[in-house]
Amino acid sequence: MNLDILKQDENLKIYVEIAATAVLITLFFIVKKILQRLIKKHGFVNEEPKSRTTYMIKLTNFGLSLVFITFIALVWEISFKGLAFYFASIFTVVGVALFASWSILSNITAYAIIFFSFPFKIGSTIRIIDGDNSVEGKVDDLTFFFIKIKLATGELVTYPNNLAIQKPIKNLNKK
Repeated sequence: MNLDILKQDENLKIYVEIAATAVLITLFFIVKKILQRLIKKHGFVNEEPKSRTTYMIKLTNFGLSLVFITFIALVWEISFKGLAFYFASIFTVVGVALFASWSILSNITAYAIIFFSFPFKIGSTIRIIDGDNSVEGKVDDLTFFFIKIKLATGELVTYPNNLAIQKPIKNLNKK
């Protein structure tokens, strides 16, 4: 008799986990669609090129996927104790890789900040004030890693995003 009750409880738990997973997957797609619309609207209102908006959507989708995978793992009560050795190994390798490439991640993060908050866009004439290394020119492109600036001499200068958000930038366009 007790065995039948345990089986019923176990079956009920599985049904609840499946239902919660279905709700999370549905919620994932709803949130993803809402965020895509908000990013597209922001890009349209600020006259951002479609490629920049696409980059931002991809970055947001990646982060959102990680969050929802974590939630699904919590619903299914995945035991990390048994996987501790594997996670420790993976985190060690990833940690070394991230430490070696911290500037890459900071440039991608800076790109997201520039996308949402900076008062210039492609085609704007800007001056990045950096002492003797100041740069002035027209913004030619904004990528995950660099701001490409075309100088008055015709030269193309790439300025890392993570440095750009640390320096004062003056928009020289007249409004």
